[in-house]
Amino acid sequence: MMRRLSLAAGAALFVLLEPAGAAPPTQAGNADTFKALNLFAEVFDRVRSDYVEPVKDDELVENAISGMLTSLDPHSSYMNAKAYKDMQVDTHGEFGGLGLEVVQDQGLVKVISPIDDTPSAKAGIKAGDYIVALDGDPIVNLSLNEAVEKMRGAPGTTIKITLRREGEPKPIDLTLTRAIIKVASVRGHLERENIAYLRISSFKEQTSTELEDTFKKLKTQAGKLTGVVLDLRNDPGGLLDQAIAVSDDFLDRGEIVSTRGRRPEDVQRYNAHPGEMTNGLPVVILINGGTASASEIVAGALQDHHRAVVLGTKSFGKGSVQTIIPVLGQGAMRLTTARYFTPSGRSIQAKGIEPDILVEPAKIEKIGGAERLHEADLKGALKNPDDASKAAATKISATSKDPAAAKDPDAAPPMPGDVVDPTASAKADDYQLSRALDLLKGVSLFNTRAVD
Repeated sequence: MMRRLSLAAGAALFVLLEPAGAAPPTQAGNADTFKALNLFAEVFDRVRSDYVEPVKDDELVENAISGMLTSLDPHSSYMNAKAYKDMQVDTHGEFGGLGLEVVQDQGLVKVISPIDDTPSAKAGIKAGDYIVALDGDPIVNLSLNEAVEKMRGAPGTTIKITLRREGEPKPIDLTLTRAIIKVASVRGHLERENIAYLRISSFKEQTSTELEDTFKKLKTQAGKLTGVVLDLRNDPGGLLDQAIAVSDDFLDRGEIVSTRGRRPEDVQRYNAHPGEMTNGLPVVILINGGTASASEIVAGALQDHHRAVVLGTKSFGKGSVQTIIPVLGQGAMRLTTARYFTPSGRSIQAKGIEPDILVEPAKIEKIGGAERLHEADLKGALKNPDDASKAAATKISATSKDPAAAKDPDAAPPMPGDVVDPTASAKADDYQLSRALDLLKGVSLFNTRAVD
């Protein structure tokens, strides 16, 4: 049986199985099983013959299968042929729609994460929001696939989404314009002190390669890096093999993750290979409530191996694996078949990754009031003997024709081929990122002084 990895909506971790023929029955002759199947056949026949309006057999069967799977857990479901095709398109990182990762919860559609730089992210939709209506129609009776189908559509068309958000007394109405969603899963830039900032928005087919290429470009720009921030906030997950490959980029030995199924023999372990791309640089990983599935594998692996400090708030807690099983050429079923465990044997299912340093989102503001006096403000205070040399250096700097001289002297000058960060304008308000950068600067200073 061939195995390959795939992705679908809902922040899940997926393994796709190629069809290999019908499995032999495990309980042949079981009277209770046949009794249950006879009950289904009786209900099916009665609906076909007596329902007030004609219904199609294939729709009845499809809905019955969907109900059976969705009753198991929030991540198991049935995909008809179109939904299965859409799932395969999603894996390649380009599709039409709003850019939302969602899951069904209590009959509603819950947002796991808006995808970076998509209509949903630009409209301000947040992880944890509940979608309660689409174009004014309640979605309480829609399946997850039906709700996703309604949100998709031709680029340029609009849809009205009604949200419920914790702490908001009234529903929030937003009108979004659909677009072609082209997801670049990795981006990066240089931060102060030559710290590499790497952002993974989701785990697609080329995420590990994109990460390695972006890191090499930043390393070339900086000459010498002092640390790495790996931002996994609002990363809904994706491909298992890419989560393993990204973890391997930062580890040179040991287990990355294990998956454990229903039977004791259904255990698979994935290990790191010798060598890692950063050559031992200190790493801080940013996580929050939108960090799910594959991104939790990376955070958990690096945390357990003490390879990175995890900073932020507790992650989503998606610790199960779904197998995509094609059925009769008519679609596929997404079935939860295993749980995954971090290297130390932790299951984060419904618990999440706890950060090493808890940092809630916040905004830095100066406390009002008069400035305190310093020694230099006192009348007759002695002069610092270094002032003369500093004054000379300042004079030279002031007469420089370099445009960069008028900017912050601590800021790195722009370099050709810089990797552009679309969220750079918001960095001043990113308290969690600021804390991560301060932490890495402290580690760098400590290491430098230890060597000296």
